[in-house]
Amino acid sequence: MFTPKALTTFIGAAALTALPLMGLSEGDSAQNLVPEASTRLPLEDLRSFAKVFEQIRQGYIEEVDDSTLLEYAIKGMLQGLDPHSSYLDRESFDDLQANTTGEFAGLGIEVGLENNHITVVTPMDDTPAARAGLKAGDIILRLAGKSMRGVSLDEAVERMRGPIGSSVTLTIARKGYKEPFDVTLKRDTVRVRSVRSKILDEGYGYLRISQFQLDTGNDVAREVRKLQKNGELKGLIIDLRNNPGGVLQSSVEVADAFLEEGLVVYTEGRTESSNLSYSAEPGDLTEGAPLVVLINEGSASAAEIVAGALQDHRRAVIMGTDSFGKGSVQTVIPINSERAIKLTTALYFTPNGRSIQAQGITPDIVVERVKITRLQERARTTEADLAGHLGNGNGGEDRNAEDRAKEQENRDDWLDRDNQIFEALNVLKGLNLYAQRDRGLRASVARAD
Repeated sequence: MFTPKALTTFIGAAALTALPLMGLSEGDSAQNLVPEASTRLPLEDLRSFAKVFEQIRQGYIEEVDDSTLLEYAIKGMLQGLDPHSSYLDRESFDDLQANTTGEFAGLGIEVGLENNHITVVTPMDDTPAARAGLKAGDIILRLAGKSMRGVSLDEAVERMRGPIGSSVTLTIARKGYKEPFDVTLKRDTVRVRSVRSKILDEGYGYLRISQFQLDTGNDVAREVRKLQKNGELKGLIIDLRNNPGGVLQSSVEVADAFLEEGLVVYTEGRTESSNLSYSAEPGDLTEGAPLVVLINEGSASAAEIVAGALQDHRRAVIMGTDSFGKGSVQTVIPINSERAIKLTTALYFTPNGRSIQAQGITPDIVVERVKITRLQERARTTEADLAGHLGNGNGGEDRNAEDRAKEQENRDDWLDRDNQIFEALNVLKGLNLYAQRDRGLRASVARAD
């Protein structure tokens, strides 16, 4: 349950639901939300509402209490506005907090649906599932004795969550095991990592942001520093594909991490508190290293803020396909300590004044996600494979077909698994080569002077 004080802090901090939406703006005060007399509902319309209310109250086949009917009325008003305005009951409000903070009480399993079975995609690090030895590919046959076959993903996730310290038994089917076996797990606080990183090639990093939570800005800074421990960072891919958005302030922090200055995003609405702007502070984590940002039709809201800001400032090359196009701001306004409404209060704009609402971000380079099929196999024999071949004129080591095949393994892996990352890496390498050439030319001119 949220206390009024905690609720106020939460409202000013974040918002995220299952739908693609941007972060939370600060809640308007009750005074700001009071309409002018000329815009108030006419008395006749209020009488009509009262008549309908009374007819349902007295004549509906089942008795419905007054508070429930009024709650339905509130839901109806919000549903008639736009897809992102909604009523938040206690359960929805709790889900909003869990998604925003990235913390919830559960088992720590990422699951998917495969052949109508709930299947473990991966156990999250340092969670009950990981400590119990669950593995990717495990099939959850039963949970607490109840069959999971035919259960939706949402229902499966709901069943796995519960109070911290409570235990639940999973019946697991695992490849290589003749019989299913039981695993009993004790629920604990699970922290969902919104940022992951890895080195793709020497000097070239990959940063995946799955959603924008309260700590995503700090997480990005930490992951970039981790990449830099491997040596000079010549280029970085920022993967925002299928990122549904999240906390507005976190998206600003992420864009700021790669900008030295300038506007990141601004919002415009009907009330004064809805008109906000956010700017970058000095300091680029990568010190100007080339960036490629990957987006697709699942990149929404906060993800579009980052892509739009880096595109407008010409700080990154945007690659992929057109983004979702959600350019509206939702404000969470409390009704009481357990319920609130999520109301669309503004539109956001990129630094160059572009509204992304219902249009999206258009990438600089369009690259569809496709499966690559090679037209022919590589040559199996090279000069270095021929008997009696001459050595390298500069004294370098021979590179025969086997050596070249080993060098291509990592490159081919990315080409086969994700052609968009493969193409982004090629672009980064090209940008880095031209940057080196440009620095070389400037150095030559300086020496001539």
